[in-house]
This record gives sequence, structure tokens and C-alpha cells, in this order.
Amino acid sequence: MDAMNKPERLPRKPTVDTEVTPRGTLELLSQREVQQLRSAADTRILELFRRCALAVLNTGDDTDDAAALFETYHDFSIEIIQRTRGLKLNIKNAPATAFVDGRMVEGIRQHLFAVLRDLVYIGNEIDTNRRFDLSSSEGITDAVFHILKQARVMVPDVRPNLVVCWGGHSISRVEYEYTKEVGYHLGLRGLDICTGCGPGAMKGPMKGAAIGHVKQRVAGARYIGLTEPGIIAAEPPNPMVNHLVVLPDIEKRLEAFVRMGHGIIVFPGGAGTAEEVLYLLGLLIDPVNAEQRFPVIFTGPASSAAYFDSLDLLITTALGEEVRRLYKIVIDDAPGAAQWIGRRIRKVQGQRRTSGDAYYFNWLLKVSLESQQPFHVTHKNVANLRLRHDMPRHELAVNLRRAFSAIVTGNVKDHGIRMIREHGPFTLHGDRDIMDVLEKVLGEFIAQGRMKLPGARYESCFRLAAEPS
Repeated sequence: MDAMNKPERLPRKPTVDTEVTPRGTLELLSQREVQQLRSAADTRILELFRRCALAVLNTGDDTDDAAALFETYHDFSIEIIQRTRGLKLNIKNAPATAFVDGRMVEGIRQHLFAVLRDLVYIGNEIDTNRRFDLSSSEGITDAVFHILKQARVMVPDVRPNLVVCWGGHSISRVEYEYTKEVGYHLGLRGLDICTGCGPGAMKGPMKGAAIGHVKQRVAGARYIGLTEPGIIAAEPPNPMVNHLVVLPDIEKRLEAFVRMGHGIIVFPGGAGTAEEVLYLLGLLIDPVNAEQRFPVIFTGPASSAAYFDSLDLLITTALGEEVRRLYKIVIDDAPGAAQWIGRRIRKVQGQRRTSGDAYYFNWLLKVSLESQQPFHVTHKNVANLRLRHDMPRHELAVNLRRAFSAIVTGNVKDHGIRMIREHGPFTLHGDRDIMDVLEKVLGEFIAQGRMKLPGARYESCFRLAAEPS
């Protein structure tokens, strides 16, 4: 890599060397289990764990440039050490912000071992286990279920109460405070929160809900964060997350959201939020899911009205006006948004009871194999995406979701940033009206600072090419 393409290092901050033992997960392991874990990490997982661990330890720093983070802490190392009563981690050159008076912050410690738990389980029990047929839709859903089960985030025999909150990591202070207010009213209603675990609109609802839960004396409230290795450096787990799960890829992460969640609130965001919305709508407009109750609400402060107008325009231009029946837009009414989703979740409970579906995992929702298969972002694969009206709407939604996934990859993921530096922007092809609305929406995202954290200079990772109809 030449000097011009080499990622800029972040200002180097103090580092700490330490050893830590599990607390919250992986406490009870046999000698054989530790040996297996060390063997797996040595051969297949250690570098991935090192990168995810660095992101977790860097929680709170204002950066969403994964390449710059890894370059700055290039000498960070983490080693699994076997001992008689289990394991410990030997860590060198960790960001000092993860420590207080020389001791690792407890939440960060728990997140660190949750990452290790999930990466080892996925590597040893999912990827190499013939039980999971990852070429079939049923096999992928089964794998998602068992990852969540292993992480112990599903609670049987509890009424539906989990609200998935989507939104951007790069939002204004006014938008962030609004997410906290909505979260507060969700907490007052005893509703738990699940987000992508990062900062911004993923952190705000949890902070607000925590206050509501305390006022209502709710015990055992869940603040679930779902992430994946490619995104964790840009969106490290925020301190409110008390149940962290690492899924293998973005597609399984998205499926986990919709299988576990009982309703979805969409706050202002950027390309990642649009990706999530298109994934969900692609499922709900599929005729096989016509009977599904899945409440979806878009909400934000008055200053975010233009954002939701743009998102609505993108959806209706690409997928048709009738798709509006699948979501409700509420502007500047945090109590009303929480009240609406709470009432609809009670209806979800009635449907699950009638259908016999589990409260904790929506087995009856159909997710097409096209929505489940990982989309490998390369310049060739992005250029080959079809964004045209002459294809079924749910298939167009899948490809639009993949287009936004490519933009997220080019914006914040380490390997995506490096691809753009080496080969230039991705090119998206499609019908002119779709390209025109994409140009408008993405241009507004850039102008509003929704592609990168405030203060960071944005360089476009995409170009649009209209095709004749």
C-alpha cells in the first residue's frame, strides 16, 4: 500500500497491559474445553477475536474508521492463557480508556468474553457442524436460533416485550435526545430494548429505557446488542448493553433482529438504517408473510421530518405506494410513538398465542434464502446488482438492501475502506427513477452528516449509473 492510500492513524493515546479472567460468561470450563478453545483460536479465530476485542476496548472513542483504528493500535495483542481453573486473557497495548484505576471496566470485560464466546461457538459449532445446512433457509434460521440460545438472550414464557430500535451512529444531539425520550416511555411500559449495540440511536433508547425501568422497579431488564465482526469496530458495544451477541454476518444479524423482536422503531440514521428498513420491508411484502403482524414505526424530532420524507420517497418509488401500509411515521411525539408500539405489541402477543408460535423467536416469519445468503461486497458483485422494476418487489428490496450494505461496507468496514482506496468507488446500476431517488437520498445523507461521525470528512464510496428502461 503506497503512502497516499495508507489509512491515517488516530492520535495515539495511552495504553495498558493487563490480564483478565471471565465474569458473566465462560467462567466454568473444563481443561479440555479450554484446550479446544485455545486450539481453535490459534488456528482460525484469534486474529478475528483480536480485531473485535480491540474495538470493544476502544468503546467510547469518537471514530468509525475501522482501518484507522487497526492501524493506530497495530501492536495490540491478546492471548488466551490456560490455567487450572479455566482461562485468562493476556492483553498488551490496550486503549487505556477501557480501564479505571488500572482495572478494566466491568461492562467492557463482559463484552470482551461475550465476543470470545460467540466467535468460538460459531467457528466450532456452526461453521464446521454438518447439523447446520447453511445452504438452506431452514438451516440458516436454525443456526441463528442456536447462536442466540447459546448467548442466553431468549427468555421463554415471557410475554412479548422486546422492541428493536434501529437508527444511525452519526446523528445530531437533538435526534439523540429524542431517542432517549422514546426509550424512557418504552421503559415506563416495561418494554425491553434491542439495538445494533453501537452509539447514537442505538445507545439513546437504552439510556432512556433504563430510567423508565428504574421508576417502574423493573428487575432484569434486557438491553440486547446484536453486532457482527465486520461492523463492530465502527459500532463498538455501548456501555448500556447487558446482553451482547456477535452474529457471523450482517444477514444473520438482521434475521436475529426480526426473529427476536416484537416491534421495530426506526430512528433517523444513514445507509445502515436504510439497509435495515429495506431488509424488513422486503420480508413483509413477500406474499408468504401476508398474515404476519409486525408493527413498524418511523419516528424522530421535528428536525428529522425531511429525513423520513426522503426514506418514504425511496421506499415508495422503488417498491410502490401500497408499501406505506406496513409502517407508520410519527414526528415529534415520543410518548405517542411508545404508546403506539406498546399497543401493537399486545396484538402481536394475541397472534402468537393463536398461531402457537413462540413468544421469544418468530418461527412462522418466512425469510427467503436470498435475504439470508451473505452478500460478498466486491466491485464486481455490486456492479452486477439489478435495481429494476421488472423484477418482483421483494427481490428488488433484497438488491436495494445489498446496495446499501455495500455503501456501509465502503464507509466504515475495514476491508471495504481498503477496497475503495485501492479500486475506487462502487458503481450501482438501475432504472433511472430508482437512480434519481438514490442520488437524492444519499446526497441528503451526506449533506446532513449521516455517513460519518461529526467532524469526519466524507469521501463517497459509490457512484450511480442509470440504465435505459
